[in-house]
Amino acid sequence: MVTKMHSIQCQCGSVRGQLEGSGVHNRLICHCTDCQAFAKFLGKAAEVLDPQGGTEIVQVAQPRLRFLHGEDRLSAVRLSEKGMVRWYASCCNTPIGNTMANPKISFIGLIHSSLDHAQMDKDFGTNIAILNTDTALGEIKPKQRGLIGVITRFIWLLVTMCISGRYKNSPLFNASGSPRVVPSILTSRELAQLKDDA
Repeated sequence: MVTKMHSIQCQCGSVRGQLEGSGVHNRLICHCTDCQAFAKFLGKAAEVLDPQGGTEIVQVAQPRLRFLHGEDRLSAVRLSEKGMVRWYASCCNTPIGNTMANPKISFIGLIHSSLDHAQMDKDFGTNIAILNTDTALGEIKPKQRGLIGVITRFIWLLVTMCISGRYKNSPLFNASGSPRVVPSILTSRELAQLKDDA
């Protein structure tokens, strides 16, 4: 049986991996100010954000992710002490994805800049939820859609990973449950500056 795969790569190609198999996933565009701030922190707003400040994300179970090359180039940041762990390639500042700091909440929101755009519709479908539209840029906000479906699939993903114990197979956390890379943490001033830089 051939295992379904989706290629993952940073912009310069130093970090490469793949998403293996199939399973519950969410494809969405998030307009929250934290996603906008992350793109700005990396200096990648033009490549990552759409004209209204949205970031396209695919949420999948962490154990499906495999790194093939350049794991030593992985870095992480948290926008605050309790914020998500936001992973990126230090070689070229390509954002990879977002996770929670708790390894049992075993999902990763993969950011489109690291995915194979030519295969996204085939591998993840064309049903794209639109979320956090109140903080979208521009006078006319996009209409939110798909929230209930996203929440339902998200809960199912987390429950199945926790019950099966598969969350322990994440490539992003070590055996003690800590992120494999110690995230840097932005100060409140640094975060405010990113969010004020419209």
